[in-house]
Amino acid sequence: MPEGRQRIEPEFTRKTSAQTGVFAFQRGCTINRLAKILATTTVLLLLAGCGQFGYFAHCTKGHLTLLAGRTSIPSLIKDPATPTALRDRLEEVQRIRDFASNSLLLPENGSYRSYADLKRAYATWNVVAAPEFSLEPRQWCFPIAGCVTYRGFFDRELAENFATGLRRQGLDVYVYGVAAYSTLGWFDDPVLNTFLDQPDPALAAVIFHELAHQRLYVPNDTAFSEAFAMTVELLGVEQWLASKDPGSPALDYLRAKTREDDFTLLLDDLRDRLAELYRQPLPVEDKRRAKQRLLDDFSADYRDWKTRWDDYAGYDRWLEIGLNNAKLASVSTYQRLVPAFRALFALYRSDFAIFYRQAEYLGSLPPAERGLELEKLRRIFLASQPYPGVPTVQVTKPPESL
Repeated sequence: MPEGRQRIEPEFTRKTSAQTGVFAFQRGCTINRLAKILATTTVLLLLAGCGQFGYFAHCTKGHLTLLAGRTSIPSLIKDPATPTALRDRLEEVQRIRDFASNSLLLPENGSYRSYADLKRAYATWNVVAAPEFSLEPRQWCFPIAGCVTYRGFFDRELAENFATGLRRQGLDVYVYGVAAYSTLGWFDDPVLNTFLDQPDPALAAVIFHELAHQRLYVPNDTAFSEAFAMTVELLGVEQWLASKDPGSPALDYLRAKTREDDFTLLLDDLRDRLAELYRQPLPVEDKRRAKQRLLDDFSADYRDWKTRWDDYAGYDRWLEIGLNNAKLASVSTYQRLVPAFRALFALYRSDFAIFYRQAEYLGSLPPAERGLELEKLRRIFLASQPYPGVPTVQVTKPPESL
């Protein structure tokens, strides 16, 4: 089940994935690629059962088809038949990929050393669902992979059909395209056409994010895993830009990130108001009408927000198709815990090696204790900010358990 990081036109519409559902395994012993494929497929088919066989077969076929279309980037660069524009982008990928391992200490392996053209706009499509009066997304559980808050498909029609069934159950549903996903190091994930043509900072962001999933992934905790990868992405792009000549690309990226952070705060406010409503013991129809009023009122809040940002319209399209609990949950999954990880990075003097070890420690804690520690870190970061939306942080006092 492919999952990925979401963006909202144009910041959030790029979404990448921590795993492709059935391929979301923890890293294990080293075996050759063919053995991995055969072992994975066999286990999935044996464990599927209970109506899941078709879904697992779909994911297996989709992923193996993607792998079969890979070509090594060095060979494409050397091939005189490769179009100049493609060659230039692949050369930039190589530089970004080297930076990821050399400077960010992300895994050095065959991932993002090959390229595949899928001949479509997205690698996969994800489905998120939430109850009518809850912001907690539904989870789907898989053998080995654990539970995640989305279900992914390599075919959009299948995703939409699955979403239709969930809507018939009375759930809020959101379907979105995913540009990239990670198999957590079990396979050498390729660069895809679905994200290759993005501006350099966005391209670097995808690669850093997906490699971060290979560095650390905690089963059954989507919010932790995605926030960790998002933080590595943000920190990585900042350092990558700092290593290059300063100029408009860096300024544009930082401006877009500040704007994205500010928009996320606007969504957080709506989430808080909805959560308060859902806690109230109201009759269903009264609660339903109150929910719709809050969603309608958000339109006025958004107009005010746009005024503060010089009538920036980049999120219009994302909002035009409507807001619901599932859509808000999908954004929260990636954003809410990012401040906690940014605080952790600052606490350990911006040292990636120590940061990774401390993140692994947090990931090893029981879920309840992990949540308390992350909330401490999150509050430290937010309290350190001169005003909302600024990505810098200066903190000195670590949580006691760290």
